[in-house]
Amino acid sequence: MTILSTTLSDWLSLGAPAILVTVAEARGSTPREEGAGMLVGREACAGTVGGGRLEWTAIATARRMLEDGTAAETLDLALGPATGQCCGGHVVLRLERADSGTVAALQERERRAREARPTLLLFGAGHVGRAMATAFAPLPLRLRWIDGRAQEFPGTIPAGVERILTDSPLDPLAEAPAGAGYLVLTHSHALDFEIAEAALRRGDAAYVGMIGSATKRAKFERWFRARGREAQALEGLTCPIGAALTGDKRPEVIAALAAAELLVALAKPLTASPRRPTPVRSVHS
Repeated sequence: MTILSTTLSDWLSLGAPAILVTVAEARGSTPREEGAGMLVGREACAGTVGGGRLEWTAIATARRMLEDGTAAETLDLALGPATGQCCGGHVVLRLERADSGTVAALQERERRAREARPTLLLFGAGHVGRAMATAFAPLPLRLRWIDGRAQEFPGTIPAGVERILTDSPLDPLAEAPAGAGYLVLTHSHALDFEIAEAALRRGDAAYVGMIGSATKRAKFERWFRARGREAQALEGLTCPIGAALTGDKRPEVIAALAAAELLVALAKPLTASPRRPTPVRSVHS
């Protein structure tokens, strides 16, 4: 994702003026939500307010402002036949000449957006885990990547991903916020079972996914019930992961399918009020 504050800071340091375009209002069917923004310079743009004629109009207006010195302007646009877009909604765009104060405001907005992102705990740094981390890094998630084997992590961790090196993976699981997602794909089926059980027992997970086959799921369900756990909790388990059963087992394909499945789950509110997490014991691999 484009970090507008960093881009704007770079442009201003080079003496390149810019206009910040923000979706101030979005009613009905619109290509972007309120708060979405883009930067327009004389020769470049960063970010997007939705593309199409809407964005073309915003860019043209912003560049005219850069030439004539206009400090601020508002565009009130109906997305219908007049603009060549069939969304049918209504968008109000706010265009403002950017300065150092704009950088600070964008940094604060981006900080709040990061804090509001759902948390995903990714257990396992093997070949599938590495593909998952790469696929998920650009997404609006707070990604915590967990393994006890330092040598399995790549030399460069994707930007925005927090590496957690620990032999006690249940510790970060116990500390996760309500509504988090959990992807379990370690090097050990026994460890997978321990982590998946702990995530299900919390009762407040938005998603619990465990890599494996239908046979692995059946084995886990028997193991779970044999430990005296509530069978109803198994409804919260996704295994195999990936809604589209393509049969393609390449790590990158599995990661893409899991990412789509996970984002859908995280976008849904929890169906019940989160209950107090059940304490989990630490496990050492």
